[in-house]
Amino acid sequence: MTHPVYLVDDDEAVREALCLLLSTVGVVVRGFADPGLFLAQVARLAPGCLILDIRMPVVSGLKLQERLVGQGVDWPIIVISGHGDIDACRRAFRNGAIDFLSKPIDEQDLIDAIQRGQAALDDQLRRSAQRAETLELLAALTPRERQVLDRVAQGYTTRQIADALELSPRTVETHRAAIGAKLGTTSQAELTRLWIEGQAGTP
Repeated sequence: MTHPVYLVDDDEAVREALCLLLSTVGVVVRGFADPGLFLAQVARLAPGCLILDIRMPVVSGLKLQERLVGQGVDWPIIVISGHGDIDACRRAFRNGAIDFLSKPIDEQDLIDAIQRGQAALDDQLRRSAQRAETLELLAALTPRERQVLDRVAQGYTTRQIADALELSPRTVETHRAAIGAKLGTTSQAELTRLWIEGQAGTP
């Protein structure tokens, strides 16, 4: 498995048993007894899958999950509990958990959940990299080129763009050619996709 797993559980016996289990199947796993310590370090950790115990003092697994979401950490989360209930399960899934497992943990269920988390994280990181690349391309456009692209993506014709921006059609075509060169495409559909992606990536 390509990404690390972070296990946050204050029960030392459970934590050590799960870490040993996962290490035997090739998972790089790091255990945390203290949710606060994990929160303090998460910004410096490589992206990975999280296993959170639901019942911990001070900061519960669900509260930790909510704080991570609030910090923009949206890594795949598996919630584990010896006292699971429907409300806790519902809250976990509402906040993006990929699975909710009851103790004692079935080994194969846990491994299967981690594999799903790894696949989800791969997809998430791929999409994040694509968004970053798109934003970098769009950042190379001049303000005027961005104005032209905005209207191209909204379906304006060259004449309509020229009228809206008080430019000549020839000037608009020059801008469109520059946009195509910088973004690597002159396809209306692809330009629209990049524009939409850029909008989504803008705070």
